Amino acid sequence: MKKIITTALAALTLAMPAAAQKTEATETEAQKAERMEWFAKAKFGVFIHWGIYAVKGVSESWSFYNSYLPYDEYMAQCKGFTAQHYDPKAWVDLIQESGAKYTVITTKHHDGVALWDTKAGQISVKNNTPAGRDVLTPFVDEVRKSGLRLGLYYSLLDWSRDDYPNDTRKSTRYNIKDDPQRWDNFCKFNFGQMEELSKAYKPDLWWFDGDWEQDAATWRSTEIVKLLRKYSPQCVINSRIAGYGDYATPEQGVPVVRPESKYWELCMTMNDSWGYQHTDTNYKTPHMLLRTYVDCLSNGGNLLLDIGPREDGTIPEEQVAILKEFGRWNHKHAEAIYDTRAGIPAEHFQGYTTLNTAGDILYLYLPYKPNGPIEIKGLMNKVNRVWVVGNGAMLNYKVFNKNYWNDIPGNLYIDVPDQVLDPQITVIAVLLDGPCKLYRGEGKVQTSN
Repeated sequence: MKKIITTALAALTLAMPAAAQKTEATETEAQKAERMEWFAKAKFGVFIHWGIYAVKGVSESWSFYNSYLPYDEYMAQCKGFTAQHYDPKAWVDLIQESGAKYTVITTKHHDGVALWDTKAGQISVKNNTPAGRDVLTPFVDEVRKSGLRLGLYYSLLDWSRDDYPNDTRKSTRYNIKDDPQRWDNFCKFNFGQMEELSKAYKPDLWWFDGDWEQDAATWRSTEIVKLLRKYSPQCVINSRIAGYGDYATPEQGVPVVRPESKYWELCMTMNDSWGYQHTDTNYKTPHMLLRTYVDCLSNGGNLLLDIGPREDGTIPEEQVAILKEFGRWNHKHAEAIYDTRAGIPAEHFQGYTTLNTAGDILYLYLPYKPNGPIEIKGLMNKVNRVWVVGNGAMLNYKVFNKNYWNDIPGNLYIDVPDQVLDPQITVIAVLLDGPCKLYRGEGKVQTSN
């Protein structure tokens, strides 16, 4: 039996999971779509993990939580955090060059060391390190000047505080049910820091972490959202606030199946570490990372790619080189990135795809050198023209296997000569005569001729 879908319709729009719908009750779907519009178009962001863990090059916070080294030895890294070569403008210039539209920086990881001059807590790089200053504000100032969207990472949990129940993987300080006042003290501190950040920086995006240790009621998630929206009514909040966020955040591995959430973002490291680790040289190649990126685009998501500066504020050369290659590729193929949405089902093309907003341009991403013409199956539209994005070359194409005795489309073949190939991933644009329509049936037998 024949089945046709129109990708411009809701057939490929997947519903948000119930947990992700826990936004303020007064917000309509249209209002949320307007608030999320910049995020949906951004596609690429740069994550920054910077903290005292870069001194020894150990795992951020987890190294003491998992008892790889004693807590006091971990915190002694404060003595080596200098930020002496920190140049926030150079950071922002590099992020802009990469083609990113937003950036997210760790204001405080699970170790509790704040990058700003917090008054709600006692531990900060200003008070406890040779850096001796607020290093967050200069970065925020440069981000605002650049026009990039600002995201702030904030750890809901704080393993350094005596009034936080969890200590290490093997020990706890107290049970919240047995000492609710102690937990209330922690919440006052937590809300105090979030209010400081909200008032001072009014971020476009909040990137929470650590919510798995308590439930939404215990974290007081609804109150957190209310606080954040008081200062930034249009701010976007990630999912790691026990179900009360706006978008999903898979980590490291691209989802094999498209996430149910309409909005999602993959956060990923360039090597195996979030923060700077001296011994971690296991970097992915630019091609591997770009391939992951277009995989995200194909499924309607964003990529948040991480860098980990050294304790002195310099960014490792390998990371700089990767961001510069992203910049070359992003700027060349901008039309096939920022104003696109999820592509067609994988059965129709051997590669990754997206559609423009109107649905009448199909973009094909080739992370390989074709061995002959590339093929699209089940495309019911008439093709008006085909070209190489960022190159402009028009490509020859032809339809085979289209039979006059039924309405099942044939197979579209496109010639892609070697001279138009990009060193990393080639992008082909296919202009259609209207919103993309696909045949999704099992085929037919011949009944007349």
